Amino acid sequence: MKRQEPDLTVHVGPLQLRNPVVTASGTFGYGQEYAELVDPNLLGGIVVKGLSLKPRPGNRPPRIVETPAGMLNAIGLENIGVEAFLKEKLPWLKTLDTAVIVNIYGHSTEEYGAVAEALKGVEGVAALEINVSCPNVKRGGMAFGTDPIASAEVTETVLKNTDKPVIVKLTPNVTDICAVACAVEQAGAQALSLMNTLTGMAIDIETRKPRLGNIFGGLSGPAIRPVALYMVYRVVRTVKIPVIGVGGIIEAKDALEFLIAGARAVQVGTATFVNPRASLDIIEGLRRYCVENDVARIEDLIGTFSEP
Repeated sequence: MKRQEPDLTVHVGPLQLRNPVVTASGTFGYGQEYAELVDPNLLGGIVVKGLSLKPRPGNRPPRIVETPAGMLNAIGLENIGVEAFLKEKLPWLKTLDTAVIVNIYGHSTEEYGAVAEALKGVEGVAALEINVSCPNVKRGGMAFGTDPIASAEVTETVLKNTDKPVIVKLTPNVTDICAVACAVEQAGAQALSLMNTLTGMAIDIETRKPRLGNIFGGLSGPAIRPVALYMVYRVVRTVKIPVIGVGGIIEAKDALEFLIAGARAVQVGTATFVNPRASLDIIEGLRRYCVENDVARIEDLIGTFSEP
């Protein structure tokens, strides 16, 4: 008797995704760059490269360094700006049959609000993801996401200027990520994604100089997965809004860990650089796991972690 195909549909707040696998911001461009290698319509969603109000050139090179089980990046949020995105990238994205989530950032609360307002009422954008790992120029360069109050202020400002669901992407570079998660939940965020990269650096021992032009950067890849999983586990048990797991997911078993811990979806990032079809391989792996374990709906797996 042939086993019935499992239902991979998941709900993340007001969003319904055809499956729980979404590409992470900054690792999949604006989607079209991978279109010859990956059918984006098979994905649960795409999070586009982070957008600011005006174009940004990013940091000086070198901007990427390979590390054991991962990589450091100091791209510096290079992007074309929201106006060019609307004119040049969105027309193609609107043709897709998948959720397009736009990651936005700013260096002041007002800038976040302005980017959100530019995307208000725009067809083809399913949700906004707020990157709160950016330095707050009005508070001495401290990242918004390290301060619960600043994170909540950004969330409230974006919500006032958008008609889209708002997801806040949390930084792990904090003493207590749950405090920030609670603050943005109370501010009205509909979902959270976590975590962003860990801060790290590398030194060239021959020149005794930094291997990144920016000295330090964000560590991603399998090396950070246990940290990301732990933070998702904690936050899921602290807030009532849905959580998207991000960090070092390379294959289906990694994604399953996050789902079992309570994440309602996952984002695949650095794995795409190694294998452009990693996200599709993970979707197929999830389907196979459900078939082999008689799981009719993948949502039935979410949050099934059993305490010892």
